[in-house]
Amino acid sequence: MQWKQAILKVLGDAEDPLHYAAIAQRIVDGGLRKQTGATPAATVASTISLYMRDEVVRVERGVYALATSTRSSTMAEPGPEPQAVPDDVEEDTGFLNAFGMFWRRDEVDWDRRGQALLGAQLTASQPVNFADQVGVYMLYSGERVIYVGRVTEPRLGARLWDHTRDRLTGRWDRFTWFGVRAVAEDGSLGAIPAGNFAVDMLVATMEALLIEGLEPPQNRRRGDGFNATEFIQATDPQLARRRAQESLQRLTTGSP
Repeated sequence: MQWKQAILKVLGDAEDPLHYAAIAQRIVDGGLRKQTGATPAATVASTISLYMRDEVVRVERGVYALATSTRSSTMAEPGPEPQAVPDDVEEDTGFLNAFGMFWRRDEVDWDRRGQALLGAQLTASQPVNFADQVGVYMLYSGERVIYVGRVTEPRLGARLWDHTRDRLTGRWDRFTWFGVRAVAEDGSLGAIPAGNFAVDMLVATMEALLIEGLEPPQNRRRGDGFNATEFIQATDPQLARRRAQESLQRLTTGSP
């Protein structure tokens, strides 16, 4: 299906309004699109905003339902494929554009020196490599933050690899990262943002980052203006193949 047709089918089948990320996930799960790209949720949001203002109503921020006039039929004529998201489609993400929460250290192939930090926006969507991301990161021992660091050059993966060899090597098992480089539909990372930023945006971003990263129990909501896209960790395919080979070798040799 075209994106527009798939969105109308998902909303037509849904009992309640859906967030655009949930719409994208149902499109992926239902096999309604053969190609979804690396940012299917963003594509759904842009399609609705650009081409479906008369057929879909916005219930609240990011949540949509079919308009009354279209609820009786979801088979609309396919519209043009979205090319880009204009500046006014979604709220400004501020400094941060993508992040990953509590990724597992043992799901990264460190033999590659951090050249692959893979994450996907949705289950079964195209993985994105964040090894060249720029931003800040946190290392965890269990649920406790033990280290906070930053990377101002495109080398997040290499910096994390450093921590597998330095004084912290035996002390962390998970990591969280917040990046300033946005993800394009083809899975590539955008340019590092430049220019002057307002103080209120800086303060709001700092607050949001701390709330997301530390999860303080008394904060009942996310930080203001935190609209970055979360990516779920994906296992490095080379690591998965190596584990499969090791399991097969143990089975054939009878070793534990």
